[in-house]
Amino acid sequence: MTNDLPPATGDIRVGPDGIARCAWVGDDAEYRRYHDEEWGRPLHGDRALFEKMSLEGFQAGLSWITILRKRPRFREVFAGFEPELVAGFTDADVERLLSDAGIVRNRLKIEATISNARLVTTMAPGQLDELMWSFAPPPRPRPASFSDVPATSPASDAMSKALRKAGFRFVGSTTMYALMQSAGMVDDHVEGCFRAI
Repeated sequence: MTNDLPPATGDIRVGPDGIARCAWVGDDAEYRRYHDEEWGRPLHGDRALFEKMSLEGFQAGLSWITILRKRPRFREVFAGFEPELVAGFTDADVERLLSDAGIVRNRLKIEATISNARLVTTMAPGQLDELMWSFAPPPRPRPASFSDVPATSPASDAMSKALRKAGFRFVGSTTMYALMQSAGMVDDHVEGCFRAI
């Protein structure tokens, strides 16, 4: 299990709706929606992956539910994570964001998001998607339990190294493995979860 998910007390949990899910979901409605509708589903597009990269970077050191609950505000103040718009943010925007209690107010993460947006705008359309998905590993056996789920992998190590070499920030291997799970580059729904198909 990656660092952005809460600890599981078992591998599968049956929710109040009678559906068996990965146990990290617990009873939180937002986690259920995220697990059921997003986590592990293939995500494509430069804007969508830039948003995912940014939010995973903001999550570093925090719980993922904190980011999910703040995501609507993040989207609002970061111009929908449109790289071209975020790339134009100025020092005044950094100060504006640092004063917004609706997001994670961390100067290094805010500045990294802006810097990363500028890098994305230097790439050809579709190039960020192509680059990130080039590290998606071939399908592997489904994890039987969360003890089979790594925090990093050779693929996330390679993705992190390539992105850092290109100048991206807050893209460590653990963060990139969490992105790979979230964006469906790997499928870590454990056996017994209704999404484990």
